[in-house]
Amino acid sequence: MLKIWSMKKEQKQAENAEGQASGGKKKKVTAAQLRVQKDLSELSLGTTMKTEFPDADDILNFLLTIEPDEGMYRGGRFTFDFAINQNFPHEPPKVRCKQMIYHPNIDLEGKVCLNILREDWKPVLNLNAVIVGLQFLFLEPNASDPLNKEAAEDLRHNRDAFKRNPGFSIDMGMGDLSMSEGGS
Repeated sequence: MLKIWSMKKEQKQAENAEGQASGGKKKKVTAAQLRVQKDLSELSLGTTMKTEFPDADDILNFLLTIEPDEGMYRGGRFTFDFAINQNFPHEPPKVRCKQMIYHPNIDLEGKVCLNILREDWKPVLNLNAVIVGLQFLFLEPNASDPLNKEAAEDLRHNRDAFKRNPGFSIDMGMGDLSMSEGGS
């Protein structure tokens, strides 16, 4: 037992010496970073989605672009900003749409209404569940739990009017929404 402790101590000293020789301390990887790294390694994005990391050293903040190939949003391009805090997976990621879109579950500020991003979040859920949920919002918008009540009413009572709405046809995810910093 004593030998194990001395070996651990020697290993720690070697790591410290290595860190000093390279000119700095090693960055400590947090539990949230490990979990995100695991979730990202298990992702299998189809051809309609891609991730982008504006800062390669920061895996807790990234972009997801969805280009639906079916449904009423087909042909659009929608980018979502993922901000994951250090309490992940105990708290859900913050997700915002960067484009203004006429959608019952995405408001004009980019906030997303997806139950697993709010009250139904559980630590066993992963980033893939969130991404699948976002993709499903484009295939089957949910008018019964809306953020954009006007879009929900149009979708519920007249799908054709919903599709003809200028906000729906013009924006289709092509124009960036100027986002203020903050939560969703």
